[in-house]
Order: sequence, then C-alpha cells, then structure tokens
Amino acid sequence: MNYEAGMFGRQERLEFTGEETARKSRRWIWIVAAAIVVVGAIAFFMMSGSKGAAPKGAAAKAEGGASQSQIPTVTVAIPARQTVQTIVSGTGSLAARREMPVGVAGEGGVVTRVLVEPGSWVGKGQVLATVDRSVQAQTAEALAASVRVAQADARLAQAELDRAQRLVANGFISKADIDRKTATRDQALARVRVAQAQFSETQARNRRLDIRAPEAGLVLTRQVEPGQIVSAGSGVLFRMAQGGQMELRTQLSEVDLQKLRPGAVAEVTPTGTTQVFKGEVWQVSPVIDPQTRQGIARVSLKYDPALRPGGFASARIISGGLTAVMLPQSAVQSDNDGNFVYVLDAKNQAARRGVTTGDVTEAGVAITSGLNGTERVVLTAGAFLNPGQKVIPNLQKSK
Repeated sequence: MNYEAGMFGRQERLEFTGEETARKSRRWIWIVAAAIVVVGAIAFFMMSGSKGAAPKGAAAKAEGGASQSQIPTVTVAIPARQTVQTIVSGTGSLAARREMPVGVAGEGGVVTRVLVEPGSWVGKGQVLATVDRSVQAQTAEALAASVRVAQADARLAQAELDRAQRLVANGFISKADIDRKTATRDQALARVRVAQAQFSETQARNRRLDIRAPEAGLVLTRQVEPGQIVSAGSGVLFRMAQGGQMELRTQLSEVDLQKLRPGAVAEVTPTGTTQVFKGEVWQVSPVIDPQTRQGIARVSLKYDPALRPGGFASARIISGGLTAVMLPQSAVQSDNDGNFVYVLDAKNQAARRGVTTGDVTEAGVAITSGLNGTERVVLTAGAFLNPGQKVIPNLQKSK
C-alpha cells in the first residue's frame, strides 16, 4: 500500500512538472511571435514613411511618361521650293546625221584602184575609186584632134575672107563672093564649137568614171574592190557621213515628245562605255507611230571614234526647269480622294493636306499645288497616321 501510494505520488509530481514545462514553452512561443509582429509593424511603418515623402506628382509623372512613350516619332522636313531640271530619258541607235550613199555616176567599167578605207576623211570631189578609161581616153584624143582640124579650117576661111575684102574695093571680087566667103568662115567657126563641145562632153564623161565624194565627210563603209565591174546599176559602193556629223535617234513616248523642243541639251552614253557625249536635240518627230505610240527625237553629236553608227546608246535630255516643292515618294500618300501628305500644326498634330503631283525625277516628286514649302511635312510613317493624331517630330535638315 505504501509502495503504491509512493508511486502514485511520484507520478503526480511528474505530470505536474510536464504541464509546467509545456506552459513555459507555449509562453516563449507567444513571446517570440509577438516580437516578430512588433518588428514587422515597425518595418512596415518605416517603409510607409519613406514612401509617403514622394508627392502625388511622381505618380502623375510616371503616368505621363507611360502615355508619352505611346506617341509615335516621325521624320519631318520643311522642303521649301526649288528649281529642278526636267529630264527625259530614252534609248536608241546611233547614225550619221546626213548619210550620203555614193555609187557610179557614169557609165562604169572595171575598177582599177580604191583609194580610201572606212574611217577616212575626204574632201568634196576627192576620188574614192578609179575606173579603167583606156577606151574613153582614145575617144577623147580623137575628139581633141577634130577640134584642132576645125580650128585650122576656121583660120583658113577667115584668111580668105580678109583677102577678098581687100580686093573688093578694086573690083576684082564681087559682093556675092564676099558673102560666100563670110558664110564659109562662119561654118568653120561653128564646126570648131561643135568639136569643142563633143570633146568637153567626153572629158566630162571620163571624169565621171572616177567615183568621187559628193561632199566633205567621213567614209563609213566600202563595198567595192579593184577588178570589180561596176555600172549605174551596181548600187551603193561607199557610204559617207556628211561633215562627220552623228546623231542619236531615240524612241520616246508621245508624252515625253511634248516636253522637247529643238535645242534641248542632251547627254548621250554609248553602250559598253561610261563616256558621256554632249549634244542637242535638232529635230522632234512631227508624227507618232500609231502602233507603238512613240516618236523619234534626233540628237546631233560631233564626230568621235567612240560614236559608231548602228550602235546602241542611252540619252538624258534636259527639257527645261520646274520650280516646285520636291518631296520623297514616301511622303506622298493616295486614296480614293486623291494624293495627299500629312503636315504638322503648332501642336504637333497631323493634318491631311491634298496635293497635286507633277513629274517624278531623281530629286523626288514635284508638288505643283497644295504646298508652299514652309510646312512641316511628314516624310515617313504617313501611312500609319490619322488626322489629328499627335506625334513627336524629328526634323530633318534640307539637303
């Protein structure tokens, strides 16, 4: 009994001690938790205090910055008015400005010599080729002899007439004899003139046996060789460029032809070279091909070995000047209402402005009406703008 009572008392003491220990543990847990809450509260109030110093304007500024970042930036320029040359471009073939075909002018014969080659410069009347004239030379000698015979007969008839006139005063010669001798003298003089005319004709024919240059110029082609038999039906034996002058015959549309006038300055560049030759338009075709709707402008050029007839070349013809506002093509928009650009007002808001466009050149698009050149015109991003939209302008300096 005492043993059981002692064990029971010991058990009670152990249970009391355990409960007391548990209470102490829970107390410390609550103390630590309270400390954590206090520290957190202090930290929260400290952070709230530092943030409270920031004014409400900062939030507004942040909000404004966000909205500012949404405004697009566009490139603008004040184009002003400028004078731009109107250029008409075309291509065509080179040729002699005045091409002269040279053939047989006389009766022809066997060619004995060819004296020139293509590329030779010749003078007016210069012999290009000679034709055998052995038979014609003999004929000319015979006619020359006939002239001398006729002249001798005429001198004899004149002498007899002179003697008869001295004797008629003494009565030895009648008036009728004087008339007969006068007629004989006149006939002899007429025969002299006939013989001389025949001789001159033969000489002219013989000279025409030689193939000669009709005018001074440049020999372009040669189609005859020694030993060849030629006649009036032999066709063209030589081709010449009168004075060596060349030209470009360029095909242009009827719209471009309307812009050209004789005297317009041109720059011609033959194919295969970068060399540029100066010339001027000397003729604009008065007719338009109904099939191609094109006409020919002829540009005169001075002789140069690089200008070969038949070759291909390109031309830039300055047809005049245009004073207008020039804009890049990216600045001009179009829709069902026509062409337009965007200009900025004092508040940097985009405003639509209708324009009339002219020629498109290397400098850009000519604006013939709608702008005076003092506006701030949107050069890029115009297709993404709307009327009244606010933008940030990036001013581009005029070149």
